[in-house]
Amino acid sequence: MTQEIAMLHDMSRCTACRGCMVACKQWHDLPPDMDTPFEGQYQSHKDLTPRVYTLIEMKERIDDRGKFQWDFFKKNCFHCGDPACAKGCPENAINRNENGTVVIDESKCVGCHYCEHNCPWHIPKIDEIRHKSTKCDLCYDRIAKGHETTGEILKPACAKTCTSHALEFGTIEEMKQLAAERLALIQPNFPNANIYCPEGVGGTHMIYVLPDKPEAFGLPANPVTPLSIDLWKAGRAFTKLAIGGAAAGIVGAMVLSKIVKSRAKEGTKEQEKG
Repeated sequence: MTQEIAMLHDMSRCTACRGCMVACKQWHDLPPDMDTPFEGQYQSHKDLTPRVYTLIEMKERIDDRGKFQWDFFKKNCFHCGDPACAKGCPENAINRNENGTVVIDESKCVGCHYCEHNCPWHIPKIDEIRHKSTKCDLCYDRIAKGHETTGEILKPACAKTCTSHALEFGTIEEMKQLAAERLALIQPNFPNANIYCPEGVGGTHMIYVLPDKPEAFGLPANPVTPLSIDLWKAGRAFTKLAIGGAAAGIVGAMVLSKIVKSRAKEGTKEQEKG
C-alpha cells in the first residue's frame, strides 16, 4: 500500500533565504521569469507564475500585543485531499495520486483556467503561450525515483535545500505529529499560532505552522471544495451524452431518409417499366 506523504512549512523558522525557490527552478528546469519587473521590494514576485511554482511571500503585520512582525510564507500548491482543481477540470487533466500529490497531465490540459478559478487559493497559473496549466507537483518524479532506486522517500527539491528546517518532508502522519510539536514550541510566544491543514478540502499535503490566524496572512480560514463542482461535472457529462445521442439520432435520421428516398425511386422506376 502506498504511503501518503506531506510537506511541512514552519513559518517561525523560515529565514526567506529563497533557496527553495532556486531549487524548485533547477529541478523543474524552469526558465527565468523575464516578464516580472523589479519594483524595489524584498519579495521577488507578486504572485506565482507559469515559471515560478513556489514563492516566498513577505508578510508584515501587527500582532495582538501591538508588536511588528515580519513573517515569510511559502506559497505553492496545497495538494488537497479533495482537490477542487481536479474536480473542476473538464478534460480530467489533473489527478490525485495515491501518495497524495496532485499532478497536471499536460498532454490533456487545454489551458481553460477552470483549475485556477476553482482553487480556493488560485494556485494554478496558465502559460498563455503553451496554453497549459502549471503548479507545484511536490516533485512527484523525485519521490518516485527515490522509491524505485533505494526504496526510501526522496525529499522534494525545496525541502532538500532548506537549511533552517523550516521545510520538513515525510509521511503525512509524521508531518502532522511534527506540526503539533512545533506548534507547542511557539504557542507561548504566539497565542494565536495554529496548524493550517483545512479539512474542508479533504485536508492538505502541504501543512503549515502559522504564528497567527490564517486571515493574518491572507489565507481563507475554512476553504471548502464546493459540491457544485460535482453537480456541474455530472451535468456536463450528461450534456455530452445528450448531445452525442442527439447527434447520433440526427445522423440516423439522415441515413434512414436516404434509404427511404432510394427505395422510393426504385419503386417508381419499376412502376414505369411495368
